[in-house]
Amino acid sequence: MKFTISRETFLQPLQLVSGAIERRHTLPILSNILIKVSEGALWLTGTDLEVELISSVKLEGDSVDGEITVPAKKLFDIIRGLSDGTNIVFSVDGNKALIRAGRGRYTLSTLSASDYPNLEDWEGEVEFEITCSNLKRLIDATSFSMAQQDVRYYLNGMSLETEDTTIRTVATDGHRLALCRLTYDTALPSRQVIIPRKGVLEISRLIGEEDKSLKIQIGANHLRLFSNDFIFTSKLVDGRFPDYRRVLPKDGDKEILASKAVLKDAFSRAAILSNEKFRGVRLNLSSGEIKITANNPEQEEAEEIVDINYEGSDLEIGFNVAYLIDVLNALGSDEVKLSMSDANASALIEDASDDAALYVIMPMRL
Repeated sequence: MKFTISRETFLQPLQLVSGAIERRHTLPILSNILIKVSEGALWLTGTDLEVELISSVKLEGDSVDGEITVPAKKLFDIIRGLSDGTNIVFSVDGNKALIRAGRGRYTLSTLSASDYPNLEDWEGEVEFEITCSNLKRLIDATSFSMAQQDVRYYLNGMSLETEDTTIRTVATDGHRLALCRLTYDTALPSRQVIIPRKGVLEISRLIGEEDKSLKIQIGANHLRLFSNDFIFTSKLVDGRFPDYRRVLPKDGDKEILASKAVLKDAFSRAAILSNEKFRGVRLNLSSGEIKITANNPEQEEAEEIVDINYEGSDLEIGFNVAYLIDVLNALGSDEVKLSMSDANASALIEDASDDAALYVIMPMRL
């Protein structure tokens, strides 16, 4: 096996694929990257058995077909450390990989490509195309509400649902819920799957805000993304996602309209003096204004008064301030709408001008 490639052409797919590889593994081969040369193209594969990432580039000049695995981090660090414009000659000699770059020469250990674990072949049951920007919006609007290492393993991920002409993402950690929906051009089969946390974060890292088209394929146990730059596969979480429709507040008779930026700044300042462990803030609603107060065990206190559009009865309610700030960061418009009913009921938060994303936050007893 042998190929010649420029540093820049090699570095881009190498950087892309390295994200799927875990640093610490009981299986040494999972710290390696699979390098394959076939029919004038270079294919790189990285996996941690939960997600798999494949990227390819066309090779210029002569090459010899073959495949091998080498330590991913060492290879990436070597290529990254080379000067721009350096030409690299990669070859295999016995059980060693040789990298020649300018006047430098590097020898890496290898493991057999036949031992490299590939995710098994599977059939796609639902397929659709979506732009990078739309998928990024669906993920970024909800992923912050995913649980982390919760014993309810089905919460450690994001629900992706297709239903008629709607694509919907939902995430919850049991204390808050985020939902975002997108109207699709054509009707899609009804399907709901849970993408694990690592898969969600990896997809978000891979795609940008551009209008490039992606193909998504959903199977019985896997989800796959096809792009011009990569093929990404993630295992799905085997479990049932909670029925989010049951927790969406229906009877919020107290409706508040406020400036998102003003509200976020006030919450951020009050959060400085909130209890570091519980992060609670108290909201006192009255006609035309909201008073935000926070205190901590050191007897320190913050109080902020913000003008809002509200004409209902007075209400006192507590929330985790970090959850409120997360939601305000995710909302797109300048004005935010909050709907509440009483001190023991969840609040519904959304953009004042757009109902594509909805957020539910449970109150705190303070």
